[in-house]
Amino acid sequence: MKKILSFFLAITMVLSLTACGTAENQESGSSEASESSSTAPEQETTDSSSSEMEASGSGASKTSEVQGSNVLVAYFSWADNAILADDVDAVASPSVIPPGNVQQLAGWVQEETGSDLFSIRVTDPYPSDWDDCLARANEERGDNARPELVENVENLDQYDTVFLGYPNWWGDMPMILYTFLDEYDFAGKTLAPFNTSGGSGFSGSLEPIAQMEPDAKLTDGLTVGSDEAENCADAVSEWLGSIGLAG
Repeated sequence: MKKILSFFLAITMVLSLTACGTAENQESGSSEASESSSTAPEQETTDSSSSEMEASGSGASKTSEVQGSNVLVAYFSWADNAILADDVDAVASPSVIPPGNVQQLAGWVQEETGSDLFSIRVTDPYPSDWDDCLARANEERGDNARPELVENVENLDQYDTVFLGYPNWWGDMPMILYTFLDEYDFAGKTLAPFNTSGGSGFSGSLEPIAQMEPDAKLTDGLTVGSDEAENCADAVSEWLGSIGLAG
């Protein structure tokens, strides 16, 4: 009888150990599956965001593009108007590395509206050093200069709406914008301004546009901080909707 009891006790212990091992393996497997499922969506979200940024960046990297639209995006970007020095610091001067801040905004406007794209460029490029660029811009401003355009818009008459983009330099538009506005008559057209700045917004730059083009319809503008320009595609869409010019 003792032998029979010992035999049954041994069987029971073996079965008990086997069950614990199985439960432990299942618990471990559940934990790994849980960690895997919590990591995958996070990685997927990151990849999705990267793809969206790359897609937006590629659209904004264009300089001029004609699609036969009745809407034009004319913009001035430092990145399109500087000869890069060999030692230019991409971290210290990101807006001079294509696509520049204004160029990115122009690209998003163009994608949203299906408009033609025109880069306003000077015949004498600016320095890629920010301090040197500011010094020249201030000198041009003091002289009320009219820098020369590299090229003109071929047929402004076909456009009913013109988006005008530029950075805030010394509380004003770069002087090449004055050249551009002097060059054409925008009477009867809609002008929609947008700009980037270090925090001062449009400053006093909208008044000269209104004064130089009194017969144009000037919409509310969009201004964004230079450090926000890379991530404001949604702001562009909201602005276009608010002024009734969304694609």
